[in-house]
Amino acid sequence: MKDFIRITEQPSKYRHLEKMSVKEILVNINKEDKTVPDAVEKVIPQIELLTSAIADRMLAGGRLFYIGAGTSGRLAIVDASECPPTYGVSYGLVIALIAGGEKAITQAVEFAEDSLEEGWNDLEKHFASDKDVVVGLAASGTTPYVVGALSECKKRGIVTGCIVCNENSPIAAVSDFPIEVVVGPEFVTGSTRMKSGTAQKLVLNMISTAVMIQLGRVEDNRMVNMQLSNAKLVDRGIKMVMDQLNLKDYEAAKTLLLKHGSVKKAIDSAVIK
Repeated sequence: MKDFIRITEQPSKYRHLEKMSVKEILVNINKEDKTVPDAVEKVIPQIELLTSAIADRMLAGGRLFYIGAGTSGRLAIVDASECPPTYGVSYGLVIALIAGGEKAITQAVEFAEDSLEEGWNDLEKHFASDKDVVVGLAASGTTPYVVGALSECKKRGIVTGCIVCNENSPIAAVSDFPIEVVVGPEFVTGSTRMKSGTAQKLVLNMISTAVMIQLGRVEDNRMVNMQLSNAKLVDRGIKMVMDQLNLKDYEAAKTLLLKHGSVKKAIDSAVIK
């Protein structure tokens, strides 16, 4: 840790932000944001390795855990919570844990991320095992809550990965499949909810989407297993059924969809007949 340099904490290359006009602030933030996809592109080989490991474990019956603190933990929760409605998987398949528990989703919980033990304690409540994959998220790459969790996973033969924004971090050191997206100093010095958070969100999108496709939850380019949880999604599902079965009758497609509960089941039932 002594020689570890946090690029994420280095001073912003912009000075006297308070003297900028609103337009200048927005233009400069946008200028910085444009660099993030390029940083992500550089680590696609590392993202591929972790994604393939996750898919292999999940195809064999394992689960995916995300674990993080603060912004990183909240981003993990967003990604995990969207998998069931988008792809129709169970809520226990992709699990996100945040230091400080549910309260920390909306409020900062003081010192919650500073414990080396609590991360593993939270994983243990979900009976994490060597069938699973645990991915740690921390812009700094140093969060004790995450370091401790991944260290314990390594001891127990659980596959580990991480998404961090500094090179050669303690979290990467205890990850089998580290992803280090180096986006550089933030527009507001140390505000890693900005570029670092954007980078983590992009990588999470890539991982969960690619894994769900590998699990067969997408056909062609469509979410055929999505939950029909609102009128918009029901309408989308009806149009998918109409398109796939070449039906012209909206109400007939709706009846078929609601009877079977998913686009895939509705299409399969008609094809089998």
